[in-house]
Amino acid sequence: MNKNLLIEDVATKLGSRAAAAEAVEAVFDSIVRAVADGKSVRVTGFGSIAPVERPARFARNPQTGERVQVQATRAVRFRPGASFKALVDGTKALPQHGSAIKKAPKTPRT
Repeated sequence: MNKNLLIEDVATKLGSRAAAAEAVEAVFDSIVRAVADGKSVRVTGFGSIAPVERPARFARNPQTGERVQVQATRAVRFRPGASFKALVDGTKALPQHGSAIKKAPKTPRT
């Protein structure tokens, strides 16, 4: 699924393609800005997206075998949530209607 197909899918739920496009853009923009600022984004049931620091290291050039230094970098790591993993591996059934990652309502304590 690409971004346009995602917008179309959201539009079927919201009723307006313009509203769906704006919502998808806003969510992606917020995630990118937070991670670029060094913050992690956690969505319960979906997963977490966090920046990671990769230290400088030595590697080998596969063609020559020469040892080269690789500079320190920043990267992004996505870790799926438990509900997401369970839906993908089939241990939890995908609901026919409604949200696939919505938390179950709290049951009152007796």
